[in-house]
Formats: sequence, structure tokens, C-alpha cells
Amino acid sequence: MDALSFLVNTLFDLYLMVVIIRIWLQLARADFYNPFSQFVVKATHPVVGPMRRFLPPLGGLDTASVVLALAVVVIKFVILSLMAGAAINLPIILLVALVSVLKQAGVLLFWMLILRAILSWVSQGHNPIEMVMAQLTEPLVAPIRRIIPPMGGLDFSVMIFMFGLIFINKLLSQYVPFWANV
Repeated sequence: MDALSFLVNTLFDLYLMVVIIRIWLQLARADFYNPFSQFVVKATHPVVGPMRRFLPPLGGLDTASVVLALAVVVIKFVILSLMAGAAINLPIILLVALVSVLKQAGVLLFWMLILRAILSWVSQGHNPIEMVMAQLTEPLVAPIRRIIPPMGGLDFSVMIFMFGLIFINKLLSQYVPFWANV
């Protein structure tokens, strides 16, 4: 049963990451014609496309993609609850789904920053995935870079932003009871 739970959890979390990246791509107005962006759009469009007929965007936020992200987590927790034989409490699952989407977005951002830092050491900047990651993360680290400019060729803005993410995660783990477990 643990192996099946692991498989369900992993598959839903991977798809959730793709949906979060879609939301993020639209908010950051990243290059739509990038191959990585095309993958994200094609992986989510079969579900997001029909949902857009009923859920119009609010400003720059694609509400259909946000609802899909929440639905992915709700379905994951319902399946895992049924597999464990636990009772399904929909209001609690909805609250946990919201927290889970926010935490997963933070985890995704953390790993994108790590990957971007590693790629900056070995790549020449012509990789499509690296270009999209720069478009997604640069608006977040640029304000830090304006305050603390690169020193001796080293850019500490990514590291400072990552410390901030870790701090927020630890802080929320203290004050939101189930934050650490989602």
C-alpha cells in the first residue's frame, strides 16, 4: 500500500508542479513560444481549455489554472484518504489543498532557483529551460540585486532569496499546524 500511495502522491505532485508553472508563466508573461512553455501548455490545456469557458480570467490571473491546481490536490487527498480507509472531510481537504498548493509553489521556486544557479555555472545561457527559469525567477531576485549588487563577480541575490523562502517555510511550520505535513 505504501508503494501505491507513493506512486499516487508523486504523479499528482508532478502534475501539480506543471499546473503551477503554467500559472507562473502567465503571471510572469514568459516566452510562450519557448519549447518548455509549449510543453507546459500542452500538458495542461486538455483540462484548462474547457474550464476557461466557465471560469474567465481575473486580471492577469488564469482562474481556470488556479482551480485546476486546487482540484489536483483535492483529488489527490481524496484518493489517498480512500486508500487509507480514512473518512473524507471535504472542508478540511479544501483547506489543506490551498496550503498544499502554496507550499508546492514555494518548493518549486526553491528548486528552480537551485537549478538556475547550477546551470549558471555550466551553461552558456542558450538553453530554453534556462531562459524560461530566468524569466520566471528574475522578477523575484532583481529587487534584492538592486539592494545588494554582485560583489567580486558573485551574485548573492539568489542565495538571500532562498534563505527567505526557508525562513518563511520554517515560520509557517510553527504557526500552521499541518504546514510541515503537506
